[in-house]
Amino acid sequence: MIDVKKLRENPAPYYESCEIRGYGKDIIDKFLDLDNQWKDALKKRNVLNHERNVLSREVSSLIKRGTDASQILSKVRELKNEIAQVEDSLRRLEIKREEAASAIPNLLHSSVPRCKGDENNKLVRYYGTARVFSEDIAYFKKNSGGSNDYDMLGKRPLSHVDLEAKLGLVDLKRAGKIAGSRFYFLKDRLLKLELALVNFAVDFLSERGFTIVEPPFMINRRSLEGSTDMETFNDAIYKVENEDLYLIATSEHPIASMLQDEILNEDELPIRVGGLSPCFRKEAGSHGKDTKGIFRVHQFYKVEQFVFCKEDDSWDFLEEILANAEEIYKILQIPYRVVNVCSGELSVLNAKKYDIEGWFPSQGKFRELVSASNNTDFQGRSLSIRWRSSDGNKIVNTLNSTAIATTRTMVAIMENYQLEDGSGFRIPKALWPYTGFESIALDDQS
Repeated sequence: MIDVKKLRENPAPYYESCEIRGYGKDIIDKFLDLDNQWKDALKKRNVLNHERNVLSREVSSLIKRGTDASQILSKVRELKNEIAQVEDSLRRLEIKREEAASAIPNLLHSSVPRCKGDENNKLVRYYGTARVFSEDIAYFKKNSGGSNDYDMLGKRPLSHVDLEAKLGLVDLKRAGKIAGSRFYFLKDRLLKLELALVNFAVDFLSERGFTIVEPPFMINRRSLEGSTDMETFNDAIYKVENEDLYLIATSEHPIASMLQDEILNEDELPIRVGGLSPCFRKEAGSHGKDTKGIFRVHQFYKVEQFVFCKEDDSWDFLEEILANAEEIYKILQIPYRVVNVCSGELSVLNAKKYDIEGWFPSQGKFRELVSASNNTDFQGRSLSIRWRSSDGNKIVNTLNSTAIATTRTMVAIMENYQLEDGSGFRIPKALWPYTGFESIALDDQS
């Protein structure tokens, strides 16, 4: 949630931020109108309480003197009823005001591109040597900043869907029978590859000072509303019937919420947390997109980076967690580009977000593998996470980034490490100690 006090004092930056994001100014106007109504109701209640207290003291004085106080007592009762009505109105206004404040997006960082559409995200850098089919070279060069770091392919590699089927690594049909579309059975060496990715990412973050946690796989509504935005809430989250519980879409949400309503000591910050969990997503807004295979699914594992820190340190930590994610994909030797996500594509929480988009040779496209976001004090304020300073309690800043999302990374490996004859794919060398094998192919599966 935004800082209401700052909004009252200077609404101009919030109007500008909403305009840049593509929101109308009405969401600010709505809040300010409700806020004024709430303040008027608060003043009225205080005035009425003062009047009642004055009359109550007068009643007490009259009774002590043995004087009839019935008329004044009648006024006190009338005031009591009026105060109850004002307090009821105040409670309703508080709810509406809170809802209106929650709809106001975080203030954007000045470096965020002012545009809409993923195609307009600003290229920051490209890394790697990509395997590019001849027909995709123009797209590759345009979207990699004109890079010539590629090896041209004479034929398009098999899609991961065809390769999985060829190697018998995924059973979509039987998973669909018991759970519906976009679920899967992972089999044999592909399952071992998933475990290898998880263990590799966990070790990577542990070596960099992250405390590794496995969070609850369910979260209550209060924690969910504090850690995400309602659009995500409606489009992505599975509800547990007849329970105040939801399946988590990412470990970001329970990790963010684990410190809610706490006040930290200054020497406890920063806190780096690495979260390992399954992620459950409805993908409600993705009908017709990537419906085959395991690229866009309802369930997958992810290792997440999360940081709690002071306001002055948050922008340095955004670069740190982005660098961590980049290093992971450098080690795995997956070509990628980093983009600064434009204003119209950010969630209400984000002040700024980077995406790492891996190169997928079969698709001939860069596709998202990682999102790294600075939510500044927006999430911390919603969850009431503070730290003690010499100037009083301050709101903690929060940041998060993917380390590895397993299914998409496996697809990237299948496409970038595919053997020329389409009989299988190699395993990145960094994963050999975790897998115990160097390839997955027709002639070497076990």
